[in-house]
Parts: sequence; C-alpha cells; structure tokens
Amino acid sequence: MSSTTLGMILFLAFVAATLGITFWASRQTKTAADYYAGGRSFTGVQNGLAIGGDYMSAASFLGIAGIIALSGYDGFLYSIGFLVAWLVALLLVAELMRNSGKFTMADVLAFRMSPRPVRTAAGVSTIVVSIFYLLAQMVGAGALVGLLLGITGDAGKAWTIVGVGALMIVYVVFGGMKGTTWVQIVKAVLLMGGAALVTVLVLGKFGFNLSALLGQAAATSGPKANPGSFLIPGLKYGTDAQGLAGKIDLISLGLALVLGTAGLPHILIRFYTVPTAKDARKSVLWGIGIIGSFYLLTLVLGFGAAALVGKDAIVAGDKAGNTAAPMLAQAVGQEIFGPVGGTILLALIGAVAFATILAVVAGLTLASSSSFAHDLYAHVFKRGTATERQEVVVARVSALVIGGLSIGLGILAQGQNVAFLVALAFAVAASGNLPAILYSLFWKRFNTAGAVSAIYGGLVSALVLVIFSPVVSGSETALFKTADFAWFPLSNPGILSIPIGFLCGWLGTVLSKEYNAAKYAEIEVRSLTGVGAEQATPH
Repeated sequence: MSSTTLGMILFLAFVAATLGITFWASRQTKTAADYYAGGRSFTGVQNGLAIGGDYMSAASFLGIAGIIALSGYDGFLYSIGFLVAWLVALLLVAELMRNSGKFTMADVLAFRMSPRPVRTAAGVSTIVVSIFYLLAQMVGAGALVGLLLGITGDAGKAWTIVGVGALMIVYVVFGGMKGTTWVQIVKAVLLMGGAALVTVLVLGKFGFNLSALLGQAAATSGPKANPGSFLIPGLKYGTDAQGLAGKIDLISLGLALVLGTAGLPHILIRFYTVPTAKDARKSVLWGIGIIGSFYLLTLVLGFGAAALVGKDAIVAGDKAGNTAAPMLAQAVGQEIFGPVGGTILLALIGAVAFATILAVVAGLTLASSSSFAHDLYAHVFKRGTATERQEVVVARVSALVIGGLSIGLGILAQGQNVAFLVALAFAVAASGNLPAILYSLFWKRFNTAGAVSAIYGGLVSALVLVIFSPVVSGSETALFKTADFAWFPLSNPGILSIPIGFLCGWLGTVLSKEYNAAKYAEIEVRSLTGVGAEQATPH
C-alpha cells in the first residue's frame, strides 16, 4: 500500500471519528452557552488538553520544524517565544478573564464602558486576528496534501484548501464549542503521540546523543563555507547583510510572540468553557506542560529533518520548509524499518498534521463567528434584543462567511512559511487586543475612548506596517512578488505597533472625561472572585 493510500485512509478515519463527535455535540448544543462555551462543562485537565490542541497548530508542527530545518538556531527562537508567551497569559489574563466575562473578550471590555463602540472594535479585531491565523493553517494544509498526494501545482493545493475549509465549517456550524473542544482534545493526544514517536526514533538513530544530531544537521544543511553557523544566532535574523534592521526585526518578532498569546481570541474564549477560576488556572498549567513538552520535541524534529533529509530536499518539497516534519518521518522510518516503515510513518504523521489543521481552524472560526454573533449582531445591531436562538443562527451563518474568506486568502498566501504567518497574527493581537485587555483589567481611569483607541490604533498600525513591509511586496517570498511598495523595512511590525496600541489607549483615555468608579470597582471584584460573571452584561 502506498503512503498516499494509507495516509488518506488514516485521515478519513480521523475525519469520520471527528464528524461523529460533531454530530453528538450538535445533539447536546441547545443554548447559547452550549454553543459559545460548551455549557462550561469541561474540567481543567480537559480544557488544558484543548488549549494545547488549539495552540499546537500547523505553525507549531509544520512551520517551526521547517524553519529550524532551514535556519537552524534562529528557527528555534519561534519555539521559545511561543512557549514563554503562556506565562503572560497565565499571570495576567487567564483567571481574570474567566471571572470577568461571559462568552467573548468584548464582554470584559464593554462592562465598564459604552458597549456599542467597544463591542464593535473588539469584534472587528477578533475577526481580523482570526483570519490572519487561519491563513497559516490553510497554507499548511495545501503544503501537506501536496506532499502526501504528490500534488505539485498551485491549483491542486488550492482545492485542498477548499476541502479543509469546508470540513472546518461543518465542525463549527454543527458542533459549536463542545464539538470543537473534543476534536481539539483528540488532536492534542494524537499530535503529542506522533511527535514523540518520531523524536524517539530520530534520537535513537543517533544513539540518543543530541550533540551528534546537531553536528550532523550542521554538516548536512549548514552553509558550505561555515557549517557551524547553523548552530549559532545570525543565520536568518540579524545577519551582516540585514544590518541594524535585521536585529530590530528579531526583537520585534520576539515581542509579538511573547505578548501575542494573551490577546488571541480563540485562546481567550477557552477560559470560558470551565466552571470555575480554579479550573481556568489548572487548564492553563496543563496547557503549558503539554505545549512546553511539544516545543522541546520540535527542536529534535527540526534538526532531525536538517540531518536526515537535508535542506535541499526540504526546499524542493516546499520552499518555505512546511513539509520538513512529514519528510523526516518518512526518512527515519525508511532507515529503521525499511520502505514499508517509511510509508506507514509518513502516512501517520501526515494524518496527524491534517488533524492539527482541522482542529485549529475550527477553533479560530468559532472564535470569530461567536464574536460577530454575540458582540456585533446581538449587542450592536440588535442592541441586546436578539434571542439566544437568533444569536446561534447568526454565529453559524457567519462561520460560513468567515470560512469562505479564509479559504480565498489561504489560496493567495501559498508559499509563505506558516510559522511566519502566525507570528503576524500574534503581532496584530498584541497590538490591538492586549492593550485594551490589560488597561481594562488594571487601570481604574480607563474608559470607552481609550478602549476604542487602543484596539483601532494597534490594529490599524499593525495592518498598515504589514501591507508596506517585505511580507507583501519587494521580496522573493512576498505575496506580490512583482510589485514593490515596501517602505517599512521590518517583516514583523510588533516593535512599533504594540507601543502604538498602548499609547493610543492611554491618549484616548486622558483626552476623555468619562470615568465610572463604581463600574471599575464592580469589575475588580468580579475579576478577583468571579461573583456575577455569568450574568448578562449590560447592553
């Protein structure tokens, strides 16, 4: 049996199992709380697994392994940034958000302010960040299927993206949060198992000697003139050719990765699926343990691909390196178990990567469609008069629209490294969402003008800087390779857009006279105790 056939059988088995879960969840989803928050019925351990499943995306599995395989030490900086970010989420937002809100980020922001403008801004920001993140998953799907099925043309990958998008829409429309969470739990277990298996096999190949693995990786994939540079900083970021801009870009990337998680909408809504603040803390601790273990595995996966597959072969499979992990699985399987072993391992890892993509895109689509229905439709357009049933119907319709938009943009973004695309989503989240969240939770003087200014200021500045950066034009890997309107030299805008978001929030606040001491006192009590958090927020 070929790896293509076996991979499709395993993938279809996963799809069938998760569609069964989705059908079961649809029977349990009767209220808005069921659809948005899974009825707040998940334990800390279950939600921790789901957080891991939500966070360990195609960027983690495919993108980071690929960027380490191509760029060595500099690629591992992504793993460090993604992991350290969880400390910010744990210490600053997890428990307080769970205690203060009901379904979405905007519930917290709108409580002490004029709800309509704040919910509008939060809803727009949620949808934009989610779509950026969805781009990465769609690109990963196209690259993965291209490897498994031998599809080389952009048209074939585009149809793959359409198929993944359609499955994603089914999960969200019918399963809601309950179905999506169980899909993420199953996926987290599969991903950790698959990554651990390949890691053990790779280390076994080198006698469990990490130094021997790194040496082979440098010899096989490092620059011919200086192979040792593969294992030290400066191969991708802060190079002599890039000069000062390259060093600043590295700092900008680090800021975006570390601060972005606490502003990601699909992560924030996970805190509302548990019954108590204690479970919220417990779920984050479990999530950190799972995610931390996984990112240690990506070190072996990336350098293992560099050692056993080689940079040239990885680039031939996918220019951005997104297929390095599956190619490593095939290579190590062949060396240890022969051709059949390589076929089986490639099929297994390919199916796990598919599961990864499907679970994450479902979570992202749920976050953005929930924000549209709960924040924009129910509280802005309908001014709080919409019924729960109407909200859920609108959430399902908006999932269709957002899914379609992400499919189209994913087709356009083929050729980008998925870890890099996710870093842009982190930058946008850290620039717009995070300032508003932190100010709202910790600054007594904060008001409506400040919240709206923080969200729009950070969001618009991040988007403008990305549009006029080498990401969009003026470079070989840009979205528009033939155009050049890049006047901003950095690939990641975080170093400028994050301070702009905080500055706009401060400026909007001090220029406005609005101040409600009683509301701040109430949300302070809520955030610390959880009293009254699940009651309806004012319209």
